[in-house]
Parts: sequence; C-alpha cells; structure tokens
Amino acid sequence: MKQILDAILAGENAALGEIPVPEHYRGITVHADEATMFDGMDSREKDPRKSLHLDDVPTPELGPGEALIAVMASAINYNTVWTSIFEPVSTFSFLKRYGKLSPLTARHDLPYHVVGSDLSGVVLRTGPGVNAWKPGDEVVAHCLSVELESPDGHNDTMMDSEQRIWGFETNFGGLAELALVKSNQLMPKPAHLTWEEAASPGLVNSTAYRQLVSANGANMKQGDVVLVWGASGGLGSYATQFALNGGAIPVCVVSSPEKAEICRAMGAELIIDRSAEGYKFWSDEQTQDPKEWKRLGAKIRELTGGDDPDIVFEHPGRDTFGASVFVARKGGTIVTCASTTGFMHEYDNRYLWMNLKRIIGSHFANYREAWEANRLIAKGMVHPTVSKVYPLEETGQAAYDVHRNLHQGKVGVLTLAPTEGLGVTNPDLRAQHLEKINRFRNR
Repeated sequence: MKQILDAILAGENAALGEIPVPEHYRGITVHADEATMFDGMDSREKDPRKSLHLDDVPTPELGPGEALIAVMASAINYNTVWTSIFEPVSTFSFLKRYGKLSPLTARHDLPYHVVGSDLSGVVLRTGPGVNAWKPGDEVVAHCLSVELESPDGHNDTMMDSEQRIWGFETNFGGLAELALVKSNQLMPKPAHLTWEEAASPGLVNSTAYRQLVSANGANMKQGDVVLVWGASGGLGSYATQFALNGGAIPVCVVSSPEKAEICRAMGAELIIDRSAEGYKFWSDEQTQDPKEWKRLGAKIRELTGGDDPDIVFEHPGRDTFGASVFVARKGGTIVTCASTTGFMHEYDNRYLWMNLKRIIGSHFANYREAWEANRLIAKGMVHPTVSKVYPLEETGQAAYDVHRNLHQGKVGVLTLAPTEGLGVTNPDLRAQHLEKINRFRNR
C-alpha cells in the first residue's frame, strides 16, 4: 500500500499498473454478529462509534466490468449512519440477497460490510471488458450499482431490477484504502479540487440533481420558487446551489443563524430559521397542527411577495411532510428522496388531490445525471460543501456527528491521503473559486 501511495503522491500514476495489488487493506466495517447490538434503543441514542470498526480485510477478486480503486478520500452520507445503527434493517440482508444473484456477486455476502458510498482516488486495476478507464486515471465514483440484464433499466438505470447503492446495498465501499466499483460508476476527478473536496459531492450532488433538475424529478425551470428543507446540509446545500445556478428562487429552511449565514454565503436571500420561528408541526407524536402549516405558508408568501413554492425539496420526512404538501402551490410538486426524521409520512390528502399537486419519489441518480452533476462541479459552477475532515481512524466520530446533526454540509474522511489539501492539478481554476470552495469550512 505504501508503494501505491508513494507513486500517487509523486505524480507517478502511470506506474500503478506495475505495482502489486495488496492482499489486504484497511476498511471501515460493520459486523454481522453485532447487528442486534442496539435493539430496544431509540434511534438517536444508537452510537455509530460503537458499531463502525477499522479492520484489515482481504482484497476482493476483480470481476468483468469492474475497477479496483486506490481511495484517497471518502465522505459520510446518511446511508452510512443507517448502516451503522442497523436501521431500518441490517444491511447484511442486502448483501445476502445480492450474493444469491450469481457466483460473482457471492463475494459481497460476508460477515463484515465495508461501507461508504463516496470516493475520490486513482484506478489501480480494471477487469475484462473495461475500455474507458485505465490504471493511473484520477476518478470519483458515483454510487449506482446496476446489472443491466433486465430491459427495465435501459431507459433509466435507476429502474433496473437489480439497482443497488454501492457501499450500502453492496460490499467493498469507499470508506477504505481500496474499493471495488463497476466501471460505469467512474467519472473524472475535478482537477481543481483536493481529494477530500472531490470525494464529498458524489452521492448528495447527484441525488439533488435528479431530485430537482432532472426530468425524472421536479424538472425545475427558471423562476420556480423552491422550498429547500435543511438548505445548509449535505443534500440541501446542493439543492440551493442548483436552484441559484438554474435561475430558480430558493427559500431556504434552516435551524440556526449560523446555517442561515451559510445560505447567504451561497447567494440565497430568502431564508427561514425554523428554530427562531418556533414551528411545531406536531402537537404530539400522533397529531399534526395545521395552524403551523398555515403559518409556514404565510411566511413563505411574505418572503416571495405572495408566491407559494412551485417545488418542495423534501428529505426530512415525517416531521415536515404534512407541511410540505400543504405549502406547495396549486399544481406544485413535492419531491422526496429520504426520511431522516421517520419513514411513515402523514399529510392531509385534500390539499393534494383538490389542488392537483404531485408527490414524486426520487432515489439517487442514473449515470447520465451523475455525470452532468459532476460536470458542473468540474467547471466550477457548483462547489463542494466540505465543513470538516476526519482521518479514517475517526470515521465513527464523523458518522456520529452526522447522526446527531452536529455538522454542516458534508463531512469528509481521508483514507489513503495523508493530509488535507492534496490532489489539485488545476490550481488556476481553483484560485478563481477558492472562497466558494471553502465557504463551509470549519463551520
């Protein structure tokens, strides 16, 4: 592993194809025999620091259409939090199901799960049938794993019957020194970014792109009013940038003055601090308060000059969904990709059907959407949102911070990279955007 890292740090990527692949590598894992360790505990009390382990694991066999990546940096996503607290189910059920598909996928069904759905790094090896990538290429990976043997996925790969999220529903993820990916997960690393900056957008940037911009999602247009929940967070920070970049009008919902300031730094002007406003959409565990929906709607119209949201960018789920359905304009769209406050949504259907609103489910992104989202990053039109970076050894703490919402934007993890700040090959472009690249730092 030291030879590989030395070659990358020396800029001798072309030599990587001649360096032997290590038989083992360090990766962040959860263990199947600990899947019940948090049984009976409230979700918030489950601690990723207890379930995420740094283990030495065997390097997997490289199959057709695959690539082995030397991972320089990765990032924390909420799916790693779900994995670490074994909710809503243990991910070992995903690995077992995938392992039954073929002799090749059986590699994934192991008593440990190497997690992580983001990476930036360098190609070490490619399997048979890979022509677009070669050892030494600097890459980022998006996390869609598809088999594409069914016709269902050939219009939109997210519809493939064997679609999975790499590092969550498959093994050998990106929070490790090596990772196994399909070649159609790979995209060029943005040259003006460091390894940790380049690793951080992948999952959330692509998810926000499909959810908000793509015709498969809300199909946002210029002038749309877009209500963005958690607008300074991992997903919301990209939704805010896409809205501004695409000529829409974001209304950013945040939970503190500090998060409001981040939205202003991104260029947003219409901001709702839900904590300062004291919104309580639920009177108790079973009962929502429609008066609070109406109060939110009035606040939005006050900010927009009388307009209701054309699009509501939803991901909190249970806590906010009733309000989201209510405040969307007649004929408007509520597009949802997650449920971080609970999966069982409740809303008053009268406001949906009688006002011809639509609810769209959106899940990650296909390769084309991920490529377009990464292209915007590479051109300096959308920027990474890294606020803090941890070493691989402290991944549990990084996941804990995300679980407890103690972070802003994205939390990065150094895997092989020994320090922050490495990997930039286009310093001129970086200099043009340095302030925007760093606007989430140390917040």
